[in-house]
Amino acid sequence: MIRMAPEGWPFVLPSLALTALSGLGAALSPVDQGALPTLLLAATVFLGLLTGFIVFFFRNPRRGRRDGDGLVLAPADGRIVEIVEGEPNDLFAQPGTRISIFLSIFNVHVQRAPITGRIGLKVYKPGGFAVAWKPRASEENEQATLGIVADGHRVMVRQIAGLVARRIVTDPEKGDLVPQGSRIGLIRFGSRVDLMVPEDWDITCRKGDRVKAGLTALARVPKYEDGGHG
Repeated sequence: MIRMAPEGWPFVLPSLALTALSGLGAALSPVDQGALPTLLLAATVFLGLLTGFIVFFFRNPRRGRRDGDGLVLAPADGRIVEIVEGEPNDLFAQPGTRISIFLSIFNVHVQRAPITGRIGLKVYKPGGFAVAWKPRASEENEQATLGIVADGHRVMVRQIAGLVARRIVTDPEKGDLVPQGSRIGLIRFGSRVDLMVPEDWDITCRKGDRVKAGLTALARVPKYEDGGHG
């Protein structure tokens, strides 16, 4: 059985009800009513497929945790479309490295915490809805930013709306503790998620890589590179 994010129910229930009504109408329509039974049957099939897609889109699969080894994990499922070094960011008070992940409508759209830490920053910024894979989306589109602080380290996750995305959900509040791999939000219908880490951290991914939230390592905290623990 597919585990679904709760944000999907307002879409699934009406679609499911319309599917049931259309199917009932097709079953009760006399065969001598011309094209009506056929149209109702076609509508039932279409609505059923639509309901199935909505459930698929809002799926929220369980993911095993990969914590404590100094890895910074992907905050979203999708494809890496940009890795930009030396980008200014107020959260770090120095340039950082931005890794941008594009989510198609076929990817899981639940976002997860890349590290374990406390929310030190939560900012929402209204904006436009340009195509999410374009570089200017990071600056111009509607977005929500979370700054996560752990052991003196800071990591930023930015949820960015896309061409058809019209709703950003960000779960934690400032001061909340978020375990690595736990859900931090969701974006509806095509979007982009940026991860920013300090510039001196080792990047373990490349542009074009397919990644999964809470599973794929994108960077490593420097103190762990020599086998140390903190």
